[in-house]
Order: sequence, then C-alpha cells, then structure tokens
Amino acid sequence: MNIEGSASPSPLPTSDTSVVTSTFSVVDYIVFTLLLLFSLAIGLYHACRGWSRHTVGQLLLADRKMGCLPVALSLLATFQSAVAILGVPSEIYRFGTQYWFLGCSYFLGLLIPAHVFIPVFYRLHLTSAYEYLELRFNKAVRVCGTITFIFQMVIYMGVVLYAPSLALNAVTGFDLWLSVLALGIVCTVYTALGGLKAVIWTDVFQTLVMFLGQLVVIIVGSVKVGGLGHVWDVASQYGLISGIELDPDPFVRHTFWTLAFGGVFMMLSLYGVNQAQVQRYLSSRTEKAAILSCYAVFPCQQIVLCMSCLIGMVMFAYYKEYAMSIQQAQAAPDQFVLYFVMDLLKSLPGLPGLFVACLFSGSLSTISSAFNSLATVTMEDLIQPWFPEFCEAHAILLSRSLAFGYGLLCLGMAFISSQMGPVLQAAISIFGMVGGPLLGLFCLGMFFPSANPPGAIVGLLAGLIMAFWIGIGNIVTNVGSGVPHPSFNASSFSLFSNLTNTTATTLMPSATLSKPVGLQRFYSLSYLWYSAHNSTTVIVVGLIISLLTGGMRGRYLDPRTIYPVLPRLLALLPLSCQKRLCCGSCGQDIPMDTNLFPEKMKNGVLQNSRIKEAMAEDGSAHQGYSPTFIVQETSL
Repeated sequence: MNIEGSASPSPLPTSDTSVVTSTFSVVDYIVFTLLLLFSLAIGLYHACRGWSRHTVGQLLLADRKMGCLPVALSLLATFQSAVAILGVPSEIYRFGTQYWFLGCSYFLGLLIPAHVFIPVFYRLHLTSAYEYLELRFNKAVRVCGTITFIFQMVIYMGVVLYAPSLALNAVTGFDLWLSVLALGIVCTVYTALGGLKAVIWTDVFQTLVMFLGQLVVIIVGSVKVGGLGHVWDVASQYGLISGIELDPDPFVRHTFWTLAFGGVFMMLSLYGVNQAQVQRYLSSRTEKAAILSCYAVFPCQQIVLCMSCLIGMVMFAYYKEYAMSIQQAQAAPDQFVLYFVMDLLKSLPGLPGLFVACLFSGSLSTISSAFNSLATVTMEDLIQPWFPEFCEAHAILLSRSLAFGYGLLCLGMAFISSQMGPVLQAAISIFGMVGGPLLGLFCLGMFFPSANPPGAIVGLLAGLIMAFWIGIGNIVTNVGSGVPHPSFNASSFSLFSNLTNTTATTLMPSATLSKPVGLQRFYSLSYLWYSAHNSTTVIVVGLIISLLTGGMRGRYLDPRTIYPVLPRLLALLPLSCQKRLCCGSCGQDIPMDTNLFPEKMKNGVLQNSRIKEAMAEDGSAHQGYSPTFIVQETSL
C-alpha cells in the first residue's frame, strides 16, 4: 500500500534563505577547518613524496599498487556525495522507508561489475575505460564516449560543489562563496599535485569523517527521543515504515521492483563503466584485489543506506516531540537535515562543525574523483593518441595542468549554477540521463560480437536522444501542469546517486492531481528505470544498425573485448547437460570471420585444434575464456 500521503508531512514551501536560525561557534569553524587542512596535508604528502620520481602512471593510476581496502572506501566515497547525506534522510522523512529497498539492488549491481566488467578492463591493461571502446570498435566510438562522459561530469561537478554550500548558507549563515572557494581550491591542489593516490587516501579519511558525523546525529538524536526502539515505534505508529510494494507499474516512482531491479542498472552505470570507478579498479595491485574491493563496497553501501534511513526516522520522531520553528516548517526539503542537525546539536559545541565536515567530506571526495577522472580521459583519450611523442616530464606537467584546469572550470560551473534558477533542475538531471546510454554502449560491445562501429555510434546517439526526451519532457510537463516541482536542492540529485543519479528526481511528488495520459504518462517513467530504458535503447538500435551494415564482417574483432556470456551461462548447468550441449559442436568445424585470425584460416573454416593456439597468441586463452564459444558467438 502506498503510504506516502499519510506518512509524510504535507509539502512545504521553500524557505526564505535570508532567515538564519543558527550560527557556527568558533569550535565549529575549527573542526571544519581541520577537515580541509588534513585533506590538503594528505594530498601534499603524496605529492612531495618522491616528487622527482613521479610518472604519469603514478598520477593517473597510483602505479597500480593500491590495496583492496583503500580502493573500496574510495569507491564508496566517490558517489557518496553531500547531496546524498542531505537527500536520503529527507526522502525517508517525507515519504517513508520504501527507499530502503534500493539496497536490494546492490547485490547484482556490484556482483556484475566484479565478475564481468572488472576482468575485461583489468586484463586489457587500460588507463581509461574508453580505451576499451577503441579496442572493441574504433577511435571514433572512443572519442564519442569520452566527450559524452566529459559533458556529464563537467555539469555535475559544479552542481555538487554549489548545492550543499547553498543549503548550508541558508540554514547556518555559513558564507556561501567562502565555502565554495575553500572546497574548490583545496580539492584542486591536492588532486592536481598528488594524483590518484592522494585522491584515494583522502577519500579514506573523508569516508571515516562521513561515518562519524552521521553516527553522532543518530546517537544524539535517538537519546533525545528515548532510544531507537521509541524511534521505530513512532515511525510505525504514523505509517512511516513501508511494506513491500509489489506494483509492477514502471510509472510508479518507488516500488520494490523499481528499487530492487531498476536500481541494478543505475548501479551498473555507476560501478560498472563510470571512469571514476573503473580508474580505481585499475589502480589495484591485482585483478583479485580489484574484485575484492568491489565486494567490500557491498556491506559499506548497506551501512551507509541504513544510517541515512535512521537519520530520517530519528528526525521524524524528534519533530513529533519538539515543535518546528517557522523557518523549519517553511524550509526546502534539502534543508530539512541541516535544520534538524543545528537544532539537535546546538548545545554541543563542535558537533555541528563535525556534521558540516561530514557534509563537505562527501563533496570533496566526489569532486576530487571528478577532477582526476576528467584529467585522465582528456590526457589518454583526446591528447595522447594524437600526440604520442610527449616525453614523461611533459606528460606529467600536462596531467597536472589538466587537473588544475578542471578545478577552475568547476568553480566557474558553481557560479553558473548560482545564476541558472529554474533551468538548474534540468542541469542536475543530466547526470542521470547520460549514465544509461554509456552503460548501453559498453554492454553492446561486450555482450554482442556482431555489433559494429556504426551501430555503436548511432545507438549511443539514439540513447542520448531518448534520455533527454524523457528527462526534459518530465521537467517541462511538471512545470507546465503546475505540479509542484522541487526548486534547486541537493536532495533532488542524491547520488547516492550520489553522482549518485540515484535520486535525480528524488523529491518529485509521487502523485499528481490527475493520472497522466499519453506522452505525459510516458514522461512520468520512474527515474530509477532511466538507466535500464536508455541503455536498452542503445543496445536495440545498435544491433539493428549493425545488422543493416553487415555486422563485423570484414572487420577485426579482438576476442579479449568480448565477455563469453554463453559458456558462463552453460557453466551454471549440471555437467551432463553441458556435455550434451557442447558435444554437437566440439567435434565440428566452426565457421568464423576470416579477419579474426586470417593466418589460421583454411577455406573459411577454423579447426578446433587450432583455436587454443590462435587465442593464446592473441592473449586471451589463459584468461579463463572459452575460445570455442567466443568463436561461435563471433560468427553470429
């Protein structure tokens, strides 16, 4: 049953940001300053350590020597931004605990990257995820993917810097542009000078600060309202605890199926093919360490989600016992948590500063990851292929300059964000719109051997057009029909989705005055299905175009770029079934594209006895692939 109407307070208007109810004490400012100083110190330490021995590989991939634990915490921090810390508790407070079922998507959303994407990327010894696209298709597809990613991240990083600063300024009076400049400059310096290793180790520190800040709010809040048991009782009494909503309608904003299965595709777009995450996998010492780091993210994500839900429930119980001020009652949803924290911790100097440090730790970790990944793809995908003669010293200088440049661009985007007004919601949603088509592009190449470069490019364009059509159409329809649409606020882009496009429309009302029909209903597709819908569009259109243009006939297909879906599925069957299915093909000659291994072909047929030799020479046979099935799939 949908309990959103009874469980949540009535929609609240946006607060007047000129009204300030709380101010920071000197101790709070000290705690916040220490966060920036420690983050800067970690970055400078790694920058100065072995300065004369730095290489491009060290700056971009930490020399591929990172352990699984720091990589796992960095993976978590990258998309656990400040907007998620503000947005998820607000979601729980307003609409109930249905959002918690998103945790069901984490299992497949992390298991698939660990056993599909990581092995393929790691064995190809990549630096940029988009190098894969050139190996699988051609350079044009690689450039298209890179430009799409840069567009996505440039728009996102300005918003993620500006959003929490604006909310903090509205609630506490903390100077808006002082916080924006402090975060932007500190983050730029340690990212540019220290490279990926500095980013990962500052992520570890900032993750601990985020956990500590949220834990303090849960403990102090639950004590003030009578314990977690009382919090649960109050939430149950008022219908805040959601049951399993099994409505299969994809146009319902949150149901079990939407969260548990639509969320899988969202997770894949973040943890499977996003450069910020792929770069961390590739920095691991070994492929096993990379896979273990992905495994380690699973319990961490569950803990983070549970803590965010608990803060929302504690906040709900707190305001059933203590009256809100007028400013709080009129606040925008992104300000709920900040008002609550300032009210809760006002008598405990230093703790409000700790929570603000927690909030900005989320921003620092996300922005530094954006800078580093943008510098990497620009260097590896747009500069290095055209100017391969760069010496090491010049390449290092250029890498650092790119990181500095993107830092300045981020500050510029934050300023532009402050001037965008109503248009900003569209800018916020773009991140979620672009993730799905990029996921579809990688899946098209990895799972469908017949897909070719024209199909990949046309499929990507079709996916982007579909994504923007639905996303912008949703916003325009809501504004035009008078449906309350969230003004710019952090929680509308909760990345936990963080970059979390997890809640690209988290604060969208769940119901309108009348049920939409026609295109309006199409535009009301739940945001959690965006990645699934748009990635499927890329795959379907890409396969159709590939079929019409002759598939891979006459083109070279590197078998290392294909994930052997069929043999992996057959491996799940009993051994007797595997033998029956395989015996018919194991003794037969297998037709194959003569361009794959031309020197091994005889009359257009490759003998089974020669397959392993051919694959071994190509570098794939020892990697656990089944050459027979790869060849069979290639011939399709």
